[in-house]
Amino acid sequence: VQLQASGGGLVQPGGSLRLSCAAPRFRLDDHAVAWVRQAPGKEREVVSCITSSDGSTYYADSVKGRFTFSRDNVKNTVYLQMTSLKPEDTAVYYCVADPKYCGSSWSFYDYWGQGTEVTVSS
Repeated sequence: VQLQASGGGLVQPGGSLRLSCAAPRFRLDDHAVAWVRQAPGKEREVVSCITSSDGSTYYADSVKGRFTFSRDNVKNTVYLQMTSLKPEDTAVYYCVADPKYCGSSWSFYDYWGQGTEVTVSS
C-alpha cells in the first residue's frame, strides 16, 4: 500500500496550507484515512480522520475549527485544508490509512506514507 503526501512547506502564523494524499494503487474511499503529525520532541498525534463508510470526519481538539478534511473520489485523493496556522502546528504530517475504521491512536493505522513537513514560523 503506497500513500503519497504532499503540500507541506513554510508558512507564517495565521496562514494556510493544503496537504494532499494520493494512493496510486488502491482506492482511498475503501479505507479510513487519517492525518497523523509528529512535532519535534513530541508524541505522534492523530489530527483528523475520514471514514470509508460515509465520509464522516473527526478532528483533534487542537485543530477543530481550523482544519478541514475532504476526499475527492474521482481523483482518489484526500486533502487537509489547514487555516489559521499556529507555530504549534509545526510538524511532519503523515497520511495513514486503515482498511475499516478511524482510530484515535496513531498506532492503530497499518498503512503510512512518507510524510510532508509543515513549518509555521515568522
